[in-house]
Amino acid sequence: QVQLVESGGGLVQPGGSLRLSCAASGFTLDYYAIGWFRQAPGKEREGVSCISSSDGSTYYTESVKGRFTISRDNAKNTVSLQMNSLKPEDTAVYYCAADGQSCNSPPNDYDYWGQGTQVTVSS
Repeated sequence: QVQLVESGGGLVQPGGSLRLSCAASGFTLDYYAIGWFRQAPGKEREGVSCISSSDGSTYYTESVKGRFTISRDNAKNTVSLQMNSLKPEDTAVYYCAADGQSCNSPPNDYDYWGQGTQVTVSS
């Protein structure tokens, strides 16, 4: 069964850190571009970061540059998102998704999606 499962979300104080993990089963992640997206209540889904399958290039939305880092662990078939210096505006459900083409694909074209993990940044 093809599946993506996110983990690592939780409640953290402003300025804190979390590490999200996206684990795949039924397929090999290193053949796919992997994106992290988030959706806050009442807001549209937003692309946060992506790592390409071809050369490992990474991309970040402006608001998380310098704070978030995306990385692959091909041996574990996982992709992680290290989130530092978290802010209340980072509060959202975070999803990982896999695309067989590239990080430039529209979100609706991604092949597989996880179920999401809640990140809450609050004091």
